[in-house]
Amino acid sequence: MNKTVLKQMNVLTLVAACALCLASGASPAQVQMPAAPVVEAVLAGHAALPASTAVPAPRDAGALFATAGKFANGKRQRNEQLGSERANTFVGDPKYPRASGGTLPMTGQSVQGFSGIVSLGKGEFLALTDNGFGNKINSQDALLMVHKVSADWARGQVVRRSTTFLSDPNKRVPFHIQNENTQRRYLTGIDFDPESLQVVGNEWWIGDEFGPYVLRTDFEGRVLGVIETVINGKLHASPDHYMQGRLPNLPGEALFEVRRSNGFESMAKSPDGSKLYPMFEGPLYDAAAKSVEKAGDKTYVRINEVDAATRSYTGKQWKYLLEEVGNVVADFQLLDATTGLVIERDDSTEGMVPACPNEARTDCFTRTARFKRVYKIDLAAVDADSFVRKVAYVDLTRIANPKRLAKLGLNEAVFALPHLGPEGLAVVDATHIVLVNDNNFPYSSGREIGKPDGNELTLLDIRALIEAR
Repeated sequence: MNKTVLKQMNVLTLVAACALCLASGASPAQVQMPAAPVVEAVLAGHAALPASTAVPAPRDAGALFATAGKFANGKRQRNEQLGSERANTFVGDPKYPRASGGTLPMTGQSVQGFSGIVSLGKGEFLALTDNGFGNKINSQDALLMVHKVSADWARGQVVRRSTTFLSDPNKRVPFHIQNENTQRRYLTGIDFDPESLQVVGNEWWIGDEFGPYVLRTDFEGRVLGVIETVINGKLHASPDHYMQGRLPNLPGEALFEVRRSNGFESMAKSPDGSKLYPMFEGPLYDAAAKSVEKAGDKTYVRINEVDAATRSYTGKQWKYLLEEVGNVVADFQLLDATTGLVIERDDSTEGMVPACPNEARTDCFTRTARFKRVYKIDLAAVDADSFVRKVAYVDLTRIANPKRLAKLGLNEAVFALPHLGPEGLAVVDATHIVLVNDNNFPYSSGREIGKPDGNELTLLDIRALIEAR
């Protein structure tokens, strides 16, 4: 009997054990997961796309999209004057805002904020641009895009080869969109917040944070369908779901369970493409406890299973325990049928050098990058409460760099990814992954003081993590 069959049998056994545990009233507070050890990751390549990279909007999109960022100022009022809005970073003392060096509005559409990435082989990737500038209101003039890019590791350059704009010409989106009265109906950052990308047959499947939804398109970016998050007969919605009004940012009376900006940040795919695994970025709201879901003093997030053939949720779920309250999950990819990789990070630190922790200054990093990790997990080794086992992890702030391959930042024996959001992960081969940061243009400045982050592609040798048991 092969290992895959044995693992599948273990899953069934553990699921049955979980059901018995729940029936007996066992509490998730009893969860005690052994600490996962840290193992070494080695820098194998480094390249970047400049923060200022832009692409012209399609001619038939309309004059609104010739520029972007017109609604991204603090007052959310229209501003047509290019470069007139100076941006500050998300991280730091609000009394002493630190300038990122970026400005808006800008000419063209910003090729920024890569939130999902897929390896195509030979140094080529599909890269998914985030919703625009962070939310529905400030991204009304941001078009949604998928890019084909290539990495030149020797030169440290990422080259955009082509861009596909997402659209809904056949009216498959079940709600009103920004470009309702146009023929091509290009999608914008007020319609969806795309965060994760998978190739399923001849379709792109895109995980969204707003609904949250799973969006299906063809390779021309035309919407084929929108999958609602209905699990075991229950709709899971955020305040940005089309059936909701404009609600507060945090749950109050259990009107919604998915916190704003905590939808499907990540979505793995089974090796055979038959299943997709959308994973919430943060914990759901527990109406009974009047708090987010917790196990003891820690929060957790849920992994869900979608059947690609029926385009519906199977009802099967796993739980992923976050190491610290406030941490989020940024991406999830499977290595094989039962093991995978998860980016877990804090959502409040960036930068490394120069550092000045807890000081009221703007010329140095006051909250340096702290918790940025990639965990290996085992979905077959769940406990009685359906929590997956964390096998080991690599620390993205301490990457071995023996060959001095860094193209940005300090090129020393230890290399760091200091960004607020290491956001996307793609499995390249049996021992390598690529990571990409969401540079939140123009709001993140974690690599260099006063300079907006670019989109960095980082090739890592994670053999030690792959081999961890």
